Amino acid sequence: MSTVIFGEALVDDFSTEQVVGGAPFNVARHLAAFMAPQLMITRIGKDKPGLAVRAEFERFAMSEAGLQLDAIEETGRVLVERGARGGHRFTILPNQAYDFIDRTQARAALDQAQPGIFYYGTLAQRNERSRATLMSLLGTTAALRYLDLNLREGQVDERVVTRSLQEANIAKVNEEELQALFGWYFQIKADAPAMSADEVRASCQALLQMFSLDALIVTLGHRGSVYFSADGNVLMHRDNPAPPFVIDTVGAGDAFSAIFLLGKMRGWPLDVSLARANEFAGAICAIPGAVPRDLGLYDQWMRKWRQAEEPARFTR
Repeated sequence: MSTVIFGEALVDDFSTEQVVGGAPFNVARHLAAFMAPQLMITRIGKDKPGLAVRAEFERFAMSEAGLQLDAIEETGRVLVERGARGGHRFTILPNQAYDFIDRTQARAALDQAQPGIFYYGTLAQRNERSRATLMSLLGTTAALRYLDLNLREGQVDERVVTRSLQEANIAKVNEEELQALFGWYFQIKADAPAMSADEVRASCQALLQMFSLDALIVTLGHRGSVYFSADGNVLMHRDNPAPPFVIDTVGAGDAFSAIFLLGKMRGWPLDVSLARANEFAGAICAIPGAVPRDLGLYDQWMRKWRQAEEPARFTR
């Protein structure tokens, strides 16, 4: 099974350096590093940041079959200001190459890939051109649709989010994004009294029914995650070892998505996929940036998971 990842590849522009990023591209690079078949569909400019993106394609031995080059628009760029306690403030520049992903080129790449999973988010849908391309692709694939909502203030509206949820089989959100959904669809204001656990569960089940989702995943940072399924089951993962220290939280959600999808591709039990996704996301918080500079980190995790699976194979 392969995964197609649609969306932005860009550079995070710090005051001292430019770091290649973009939530979809982070997911694609993680999957590539774990030797999982994947195809990244994105668009970059013919500029210095674009060269940095292409260098990452090469470093992770990723196919460029879905990589489009724009002769006019610039490679996506996000201005990043570091804040206290690992937080950041982002300024996402408008009219970037990933806003203009070409439908014909993307369809050709998708047809060749024939994926079992299709990952998408919302940032690359802020422009009609890329949004129309995405919807065209979703209309022609039978792949499982995984939506990583990844809301960024001022970039997309409720209409885009609604359509994205309608197209999804599985949606992943963080706590702030879940609150935004509650506000849009159930008129529950952010400053309203805290909801009980039963009220949150009922509201999440209502979202599942409203959008005909198979599952809704809510990530809780260092507190783990909760998996709500359409059949009413709830799977919580809160007993996760915390990283010894946190450098920054950039890319933690992307790391979670990558490992969850890896589990889907490799047939891991659901509870194993969630536990590994939580733990790997925590490990990413202990390194600078969203993707490790030392690819040896992935070998360590592959060895750890293989060792965990060996006793199970031995006992069968």
